[in-house]
Amino acid sequence: MQKEIFNGSKVIWDLCGGSGAWSRPYDQAGYFVQVMDLADGQDVRLLEKPDFEVYGILAAPDCTHLAGSGARWWAEKGDEALLEALSLVDACLRLIHVCKPQFWALENPVGRLTSYLGKPRHYFDPCDYGDPYTKKTGLWGDFNIPEKNGVEPIEGSKMHLLPPSEDRKALRSITPPGFARAFFEANP
Repeated sequence: MQKEIFNGSKVIWDLCGGSGAWSRPYDQAGYFVQVMDLADGQDVRLLEKPDFEVYGILAAPDCTHLAGSGARWWAEKGDEALLEALSLVDACLRLIHVCKPQFWALENPVGRLTSYLGKPRHYFDPCDYGDPYTKKTGLWGDFNIPEKNGVEPIEGSKMHLLPPSEDRKALRSITPPGFARAFFEANP
């Protein structure tokens, strides 16, 4: 059945994938990519175990209530916001558990997720993979660590410095293209 649905392509799930930037190299290489995101009405918490093989899972749950950059607001947001954020993380991990993909990775910027998942397997900044800015991000999972192709972070912490706007959150969450390409090359 999988070959009929996906034309023989390997299936990649991009959970909480937003723009689909992380999975774009897989899509361009002919994989069958499914980007699922709350903004598109696709709640990963409601996904059931599929009846087909999922080859790889990329997960980028919303960091709004987890990232260290928002630590000054954690107390006023309270436990409800944290529980909402952790429910997305838990759903991603549940899907990883039931799908048993060949590789998987869950990413989130430096913050309080380490208190719940432990130390990430790998940390990176976009400048480690050719994008000239910093935004330290952790990766948990079972994957090959991408080979670095570092450049000077001449744009500094440009994501942190974005002015307030309606699309600021979406812009800050886009996976850097250099990292996405390197991750794909290390985990084909």
